[in-house]
Amino acid sequence: MRPSRRLILTSTLAALLAPALASGFAPAAQAQEQPNQILNASYDVARELFEAENKQFEPTYKAKTGKEIKVNQSHAGTSKQARSIVEGLEADVVTFNQITDITFLADKGYVAKDWQSRLPNNASPWYSFPAFLVRAGNPKNVKNWDDLVRDDVKLVFPNPKTSGNARYTYLAAYAFALEKFNGDVAKADAFARKLLSNVVVFDTGGRGATTSFVEREQGDVLITFEAEVIGVKDAYKDKNFQVVVPEVSLLAEFPVAVVDKVVDKRGSRQVATDYLNFLYSPEGQKIAAEYNNRVFDPKVAEEYKAKFAPVRLVKVEDVFGGWANVQKTHFASGGKLDELFVAP
Repeated sequence: MRPSRRLILTSTLAALLAPALASGFAPAAQAQEQPNQILNASYDVARELFEAENKQFEPTYKAKTGKEIKVNQSHAGTSKQARSIVEGLEADVVTFNQITDITFLADKGYVAKDWQSRLPNNASPWYSFPAFLVRAGNPKNVKNWDDLVRDDVKLVFPNPKTSGNARYTYLAAYAFALEKFNGDVAKADAFARKLLSNVVVFDTGGRGATTSFVEREQGDVLITFEAEVIGVKDAYKDKNFQVVVPEVSLLAEFPVAVVDKVVDKRGSRQVATDYLNFLYSPEGQKIAAEYNNRVFDPKVAEEYKAKFAPVRLVKVEDVFGGWANVQKTHFASGGKLDELFVAP
């Protein structure tokens, strides 16, 4: 979200973009007539970001191809979006915030198994991480993850059972606890259980959590992606919210993929592919950075680096052994999240 919008939202990561992606669009050959609309199913707090990306992509695409295109949007928690696609939502592309939800679609035959190798940075055009938004003056003196398990601190973040956003929060807190307690799993479990018990409301998605914190004035701390945290602070200047970036957090990738089963049915593969390529272009990267996402394009990242606080990011692969292991250990039915989850 841009600072001028109301309600929307130093890492060492860097990667050079594939020259082919930055240089333009794919050839225009299609076996069937291409539709003039596509649907992007995306994560809950990305409404304003993709409104801006689409507004730039549509005329750029017409200028390059001579064809009109309209990109429609669908927003919800990404786990819910993935299930909706299997149940019949005809999304041409997905722009999610969690790898496991695209893996779910791949397992169901909707997305190619090699989807992560089709685009740079494991098919993630930008990244973020869980950060905190606190009320004016930071009255609870929240500085790091330890503060979130105090009895006097009440939290707002989405339900990890429905929101990829919230799963990052849960995993970031658990990773912090493992580091703090030198790998003691029992102590990390207790830390995560207390964190979950301090949540006053579990909305189904990230934007609902933002509304609960901002409009309904619930909780002392909103935990969500840094992009949303900065955007809310800038959009509600009258409330004097403060951004707190913990010293360590979890890398949140934003994976994207063509929904092969849908584009082959609709004849939209080329434009869907071109749309995802645009997100990696300098224009697409600049829009993402304006909406407070950390980007991989070196020049754009340098241009916007002053707006981002230093942070040490850990990876799911390094802490938890990868997303497949996380899904099995933490998020599968009867897994650790079910064991620790405490509904308010």
